[in-house]
Amino acid sequence: MSDTVSPLAPQSFPQLPPLAGVALGTLAAGLRYQGRNDLFVAELAEGTSVAGVFTRSLCPSAPVDWCKQLLDSGSRTARAVVCNAGNANAFTGSAGETSVQVTVETLADQLGVLPEEIFVASTGVIGEPMPDDLLRSSLPDLACAVGAASPEAWAASADAIRTTDTFAKGSARRIDGGVSHIVGIAKGSGMIAPDMATMLAFVFTDLPVEPTLLQQCLSTSVERSFNRITVDSDTSTSDTVLLFATGEQIDDELADPDDPKLAAFQQALDAVLLDLAQQIVRDGEGATKFVEVTVTGAADDQAAKAIALAIGNSPLVKTALAAEDANWGRLVMAVGKSGQAADRDKIAIWIGDEQVTADGKVLASYAEERATEHLRTSEIEIRVDVGIGDGDARIWTCDLTHGYIDINAGYRS
Repeated sequence: MSDTVSPLAPQSFPQLPPLAGVALGTLAAGLRYQGRNDLFVAELAEGTSVAGVFTRSLCPSAPVDWCKQLLDSGSRTARAVVCNAGNANAFTGSAGETSVQVTVETLADQLGVLPEEIFVASTGVIGEPMPDDLLRSSLPDLACAVGAASPEAWAASADAIRTTDTFAKGSARRIDGGVSHIVGIAKGSGMIAPDMATMLAFVFTDLPVEPTLLQQCLSTSVERSFNRITVDSDTSTSDTVLLFATGEQIDDELADPDDPKLAAFQQALDAVLLDLAQQIVRDGEGATKFVEVTVTGAADDQAAKAIALAIGNSPLVKTALAAEDANWGRLVMAVGKSGQAADRDKIAIWIGDEQVTADGKVLASYAEERATEHLRTSEIEIRVDVGIGDGDARIWTCDLTHGYIDINAGYRS
């Protein structure tokens, strides 16, 4: 966790509202970090429904396996979620499974719930066994620390799950036309290319939502948010997004797919997740530029997304942006390597409002100094039309600086 805050960070952590059915606790356990909170728990009301989306990495962490097993078994209720920062509990073999069992059994005993009602997440260094004895001794104190979900508690919770993050991430929205809210916290800074990032997000609503409907809404929202960001093209072993619906605001019950309130819920959920996802990009390791890439004219929307991610993941593009160099040929290169159809002789490129090319060649009116002026800002827009069809997509990324190397070269030290 850096002492230097990203230049792209929000001015302050948002004032997140209390949420009925959610109680929060944090603790400095010293699992990896000293002098800061590194354990987080949210205790949830009885009957809370849960949905989850996880990394598609073929080397998932033990906590990811545990959460997926719970959901795959048909368990769609939760009484708590617990997370540690500093140790990913990934690639730790049977020891990782033991650590998960230690966590859920110890915490279940303290909270008076079943182990299979507790969801687990971990983030940090891969391949190091968890200190189980320290977990056993710390989790009772964590349970005792649980209190109301006040704005201060939300901020402390978002802070406790950080690793290389330079700022805590939170977001909230009121569901239009009702009294319910959606509140979320997240962490992520590097190893971000969600193929579902080291990213975690815990999102809560006091609206009662039927579990299958909750899962559909979450999957839709993740595709529109976390699956549209990239920092460095690396997918983590630990990526987890969990959505909990406590059901404490019974006047707003949502159980029917045809319920007109569903659109309002989806809109609020989309807004929270997109806000959290973009905050992760703004905290990209070493980032100095927040970059929006829009691709139009592709064969379909998925092709457009693939082209946009090829641009957003290209080290050559990202380093040019860091240098404020309007080297638009690198954008052409990234389109060409994407594997998606593009008409070379129709490609049009914009850097900010400055159109660079049309019909596959540079425009006579193109002025590099105007493009460079745009690249000198911290908020960059790139648009490419590939001249094939009606597919379009938008993704968000950041530049690649020496800061990224410095952070990751010394990550374990």
